[in-house]
Amino acid sequence: MASQSRKGGVSLPARRGSKPHSEPTILTKLTNSEIVSKGKQAACDAAFVTKKLLRSTGKAAWIAGTTFLILVVPLIIEMDREQQFNELEIQQQSLLGAPPVGAPPK
Repeated sequence: MASQSRKGGVSLPARRGSKPHSEPTILTKLTNSEIVSKGKQAACDAAFVTKKLLRSTGKAAWIAGTTFLILVVPLIIEMDREQQFNELEIQQQSLLGAPPVGAPPK
């Protein structure tokens, strides 16, 4: 009995795509077409250019930001400090009874 073939086995039909000389499907024709390959190449080129542009823009933003922090922020702080000092001087002069700086003499 051990040498007998299996009973009740189910054989599956052959797949459609497994034929050696079958005609390519529409999807296969489309994916292998020249237009699709040119579109893929254009998308890759656009991604490459975008990546380079973002990288160079990031570098420029870093340079502009650090330059702003080093040169402009101290200047703004100093101008604000001087303005506060001038306001304090005007306030002290008005308390002491001196005429304001911009007032015309009588």
